[in-house]
Amino acid sequence: MPYVNIKVTDENVTKEQKQALIQGTTQLLVDVLNKNPATTFVVIDEVDTDNWGIGFDQVTMLRQLA
Repeated sequence: MPYVNIKVTDENVTKEQKQALIQGTTQLLVDVLNKNPATTFVVIDEVDTDNWGIGFDQVTMLRQLA
């Protein structure tokens, strides 16, 4: 019973993109580990950019500087 947790910044990830992540992740586990898709769990967490840091800075600040 695999469980995969995908964390992405909350920057307008569409429903279709999330579905593609779920399908692709599940297929990868089927192909590589021969796992049953009916018992494969994929959870997507969207993290506010204020709560995601790279180096010393919040992603929010890095996006503003870019």
